[in-house]
Amino acid sequence: MRTQLIFATMLTCVLSASGSAIAADNVSFKTAGGLTIYLGVLPAAMIQGHAKDHPEAAMHGGVPGGPHAYHVMAAVFNAESGERIENATVEARVTPLGLAAVTRPLMPMVIAGTVTYGNYFTMRGEGPYRITFSVTTPQVAEPVVLEFTYEHRTR
Repeated sequence: MRTQLIFATMLTCVLSASGSAIAADNVSFKTAGGLTIYLGVLPAAMIQGHAKDHPEAAMHGGVPGGPHAYHVMAAVFNAESGERIENATVEARVTPLGLAAVTRPLMPMVIAGTVTYGNYFTMRGEGPYRITFSVTTPQVAEPVVLEFTYEHRTR
């Protein structure tokens, strides 16, 4: 639980500092099916400044250019024990209001010695997005699906 609190605090600080995104329902985590998932969305531009030999510069096939590229991340925990789950298969579907969804696998990334899952998505224009995670773990037979409402800001 302490790890979850630290991650949530760091994520809140980053999102507040970026000024680019706020969760519409003010929920940055949800629990279902024995899992707790924390949502993070950051501008890809925050990663573009890394040196070419830095691991983050090449993750997910490289950082996309342009002002509408965002890094969608999920940290997955066992809801009961609070332990981070590092062997999950995670997929995200990002749906802007009234437009078609884009679904991508989230790749495992090691950040500060812990595994978080992420990939890049294009998010044009302000407004609500629905971000749906489907998580499969060796311990759970059926995928756990959690949906977030995300209010995207570009200011």
